[in-house]
Amino acid sequence: MPPLSRGRAGEFIVADDADVDTCALAPLYPAGVQTEPANARQTFLIQVDGQDAEGITTHILGTLARAGASIEDVEQIVIRHHISLNIVAQIPDGRDLLKELLLVGYERGLSIEFEPVDATPMRKPTGTIVTVLGQTLEAAELAAVTGVVTNTGGNVDRLERLSKYPAWSYQLEVTGGDSQALREGLVVLREKFPGMDVAIQPKGLPRRALRVMVLDVDRTLVQNEMIDELADLAGVGDQVSELTERAMQGELDFEESLRSRVRLLAGQPESILEQGWDRLRLTPGARTFIATLRHLGFKIAIVSGGFTSITERLKDELGLDYAFANTLEIENGELTGRVQGPIVDRERKAQILHLIAAEEGLATRQIVAVGDGANDIDMLEAAGLGIAFNAKSGVASAADAELNLPYLDAVLYMLGVRREDIESEGSLTRDTPPPV
Repeated sequence: MPPLSRGRAGEFIVADDADVDTCALAPLYPAGVQTEPANARQTFLIQVDGQDAEGITTHILGTLARAGASIEDVEQIVIRHHISLNIVAQIPDGRDLLKELLLVGYERGLSIEFEPVDATPMRKPTGTIVTVLGQTLEAAELAAVTGVVTNTGGNVDRLERLSKYPAWSYQLEVTGGDSQALREGLVVLREKFPGMDVAIQPKGLPRRALRVMVLDVDRTLVQNEMIDELADLAGVGDQVSELTERAMQGELDFEESLRSRVRLLAGQPESILEQGWDRLRLTPGARTFIATLRHLGFKIAIVSGGFTSITERLKDELGLDYAFANTLEIENGELTGRVQGPIVDRERKAQILHLIAAEEGLATRQIVAVGDGANDIDMLEAAGLGIAFNAKSGVASAADAELNLPYLDAVLYMLGVRREDIESEGSLTRDTPPPV
C-alpha cells in the first residue's frame, strides 16, 4: 500500500505499521508555536492520488460534507486510470476528519496528504494560453517550451494534451511573466524545433468570444491555386504559375498580377470553369474543420483572390455563410480576359472582414482569420486571431500564430478544441478527403 502521508511540520502522519483506526492524529507543530484556538477552522490542501475507481470523489467529498468542511477550491484529473484530486477545504476543529480521510485512503489504497495553506482564497489570474503542435512532440520539445515559460518569469498552471491525430497538440495555461518576452522566446525556439508550431493567446473571455471564421481559399481551404489550374487547362500554365507565386510572395502587386494572369485566359470557353471545379481538392481535414465550427455556432466566410465560379459552389457545397471573390467577365460563352468589379486584394480582404463583423454585430477581435499569402496579411492583422497556414515567407510575422501542418482541422486545437470532443460527435469526422 502506498504511504498515506508525509510527515512534515503542520501535517499529519501515519506510520507504515500503525493501526489507522486507533492512531492519534495531531498537528506536528514545533515546540513553542501557538496553535489556533479550539473553535477555529484550519484550511488544508488535501491531495489524493492513486488508482482510479468508482466513487472515489464522491466518498472523499461526502466525508468532508458530513464533517461540515467548507470547500474553497477543487481540481481533479484522471490520466491512464490514475486519479489526482486536490481539494482546499476549511476543516472545523473538534472532529477527527483528517483521520477519517486517512481511513478512506487506507481502505481504497490511496495516498492522501495534508498541508496547511493560507485561508485567504487565491485569485486566479487570467494569464496566457500556449498551444504547441507538431507531427510528433517529444519530451525535448515540451521541456524547451516550459523552459521558455520559466525563463520569462511565468508558471505553467496546467498542461493537457488536446490531440494525437492528425497531429499532436498540447495546451499550456501560463500565469505571470512577460507575455511579449514569452512570445519572442517561443519564436526563437521554433528555429531549434522547426517541426513544432506554437500559438500564444490571452486567456479569458476574448478567446471564448470568437464567433466568426474567415478563410482564404487557394492553398488554405483547398490545396489548389485555381487560376493555375485554369491556366494549365488553357495551355498557359507555366506563365501563370510563375506570376501567381511571385504575387503570393509579395514580389508583385496582386491586382496587377491578377489582371495579367486573367488576360492570358481570354478566348477560353466558359466550360473551362467546370473543368477547373473538377480538379478542386479540399485540404485534408477541411470537412471536419467546417462541420466542427458549425457545431460550435461559428459563422464561416471565405474571402478569395480567386473567382466566384469556385467560391459560390464551395459556399453551397460546404454550407458556408459568406463567400467573396473576383468575378470573371464572360461574353458569348467565352472568357474575355477581364475581371468585373473591384479586385479582392490585400486591402479589400481586410475591408471584407470589417464588413462581416458589422453584419454580425461583432467586434473584429471576435473573428479568426486563416490565410497563406501576402494578400492575406491585412486580414490576419485585423482579426482577433490571425493564423498563417503553411504560409509564404513574411506572412507568419504578421500573424498571431503559425501552423505548418497539412491538416486544416489542426486549427481547431488553437481554439482549445480537444480531438476526443470532435470524435465524440461522429458526424463531424466523416471527412471525404480529396474531392469536393
